[in-house]
Amino acid sequence: QVQLVESGGGLVQAGGSLRLSCAASGRTFSSYAMGWFRQAPGKEREFVAVISASGGSTNYADSVKGRFTISRDNARNTVYLQMNSLKPEDTAVYYCASATVRYTTTQTIQYNYWGQGTQVTVSS
Repeated sequence: QVQLVESGGGLVQAGGSLRLSCAASGRTFSSYAMGWFRQAPGKEREFVAVISASGGSTNYADSVKGRFTISRDNARNTVYLQMNSLKPEDTAVYYCASATVRYTTTQTIQYNYWGQGTQVTVSS
C-alpha cells in the first residue's frame, strides 16, 4: 500500500514563504518522478512542479517559475516544495503525487498515487 503524506501547509501573508513536505512509503521512492499539483476552490487541479526520479531534472508551471523550488531526498523518501514570494492566487490545496515514470511529466494521467492534500492560504 503506497502512502503519501503532505505537511507544511498553512496561512501566510503575501510575499511570505512556506515549505511543503511529502513523505512516501510503500514503493521504491527513488524509481519514480514526483510531482506537486494544486486545486483552488471552483477550479480544476493543475500541475505545479515535478522532479525526476534521480532529482536531476525539474519542470515548473509558468505561474510558479522562479518562485517555487521542488527537491527530493531519496534517502528520506521525501519530496519538498519550497514556495517563496507567495501570492493570494497561490491559495489552494496542494497535493503531492507519485508518477508511473522516471522522467518529468506534467500529465495527471501519469500519476497513480496521490496524497490527501495540504491547505495553503495566502492573505493579501
